[in-house]
Amino acid sequence: MRKITCTLLLLMGGIAALANVHPIKSPDGKLCVNVEEENGMLTYSIEYEGKKMMLPSLLGLKSDIGDYTCGLKVTDVRKRKVAYSYSMAGTKASSRNYEANAVDFVVSSSGAERLMTLEFQVSNNDIAYRYHLEGAKTNDQDEPRRTTILAEVSGFKFPENTTTFMCPQIDGDHKGWMSTKPSYEEEYKADAPMAEKSKYGKGYTFPCLFHIGDDGWVLVSETGVGSNYCGGHLSDYEEDTGYTLAYPDVTEQHGLGSSTPAISLPGATPWRTITVGSSLKPIVETTIPYDVVDEMFQPREAYKPGRYTWSWLIWQDNSINYEDQKEFVDVAAAMGFEYCLVDNWWDARIGRDKIEELSRYAQSKGVSLMLWYNSNGNVNDAPQTPRNCMNTSVVRERRWHGWKKSE
Repeated sequence: MRKITCTLLLLMGGIAALANVHPIKSPDGKLCVNVEEENGMLTYSIEYEGKKMMLPSLLGLKSDIGDYTCGLKVTDVRKRKVAYSYSMAGTKASSRNYEANAVDFVVSSSGAERLMTLEFQVSNNDIAYRYHLEGAKTNDQDEPRRTTILAEVSGFKFPENTTTFMCPQIDGDHKGWMSTKPSYEEEYKADAPMAEKSKYGKGYTFPCLFHIGDDGWVLVSETGVGSNYCGGHLSDYEEDTGYTLAYPDVTEQHGLGSSTPAISLPGATPWRTITVGSSLKPIVETTIPYDVVDEMFQPREAYKPGRYTWSWLIWQDNSINYEDQKEFVDVAAAMGFEYCLVDNWWDARIGRDKIEELSRYAQSKGVSLMLWYNSNGNVNDAPQTPRNCMNTSVVRERRWHGWKKSE
């Protein structure tokens, strides 16, 4: 009954009390996010250069320690500026100066004892938001110090003239070759109407691109998904709410693990990201996946990106033999490429001793080898080897040290 009441209040908004609107503008002033507090609910909308790019869309989440979708009240608004620089190798830009206007909305809920903070960062063409939940307030041993996030109602509702460019999500109930679905190989459909249901009825895989008629483009995705949280995707379109952030289907990974994430408290969800532009240029050039996340650890070596040759792309599995790989090393050297990728079955068809010989030959030509491993473990039945020697951190470390000793 509570859910129905919340829905009615959203649809009837405007008849009741006036909304409390909190605008957040980008540093250049072209992009504006309006966070609205009305009838105990939070929504946000987006304008770019005065044009509506997203209609009022729901904000909030449900957890096992409280409901943060209804009965909400903004108790504090904290504004701040974010500015820093960073460098990365192998990305769209080698260096980035990130500047954003940030607002933290401290939110109470009639359905929860703890406060939630809704954090927005708005830079030129990019928006990122996430939810923070408080930690324990006392030393009471019975007070929860972790929570399961049951659902997010984070919505993405677009104007009626919007068309989509999206990849359908597929469930993982032992579908596809050797049970390898879901995978990244579903097809995108161009300029599809929003009301058209996804091919498999499971919504859409990030990133999702929207064409807002003659007004511009919007890209929706996420970033900052760690090992303690699940990857999300978009639901199918609903006329009242648009698209909603959805969690994995319970059939994925054949029942291994949970379809809902759990976090320690205090803790935060991943970032939901939105890139907006009058053309596709900001979409193509966005660095928002890196802008709002921190470096988790320093790599043990300076890994260098580069170009490579790959025999499988042309000659398929039959090319995984010593002579063909030697030929592709020569091609890489002739083209000035840094690497040669040796694909599946190399352990059986070439063998470790010959791979070491091939590596020495490649290095004499100024080329390094990249070796393919099957890291699927129990996720699917793909038979390619080497298998079960890169699927856990323990076996990866063991294999890594084994190679280092042989150098």
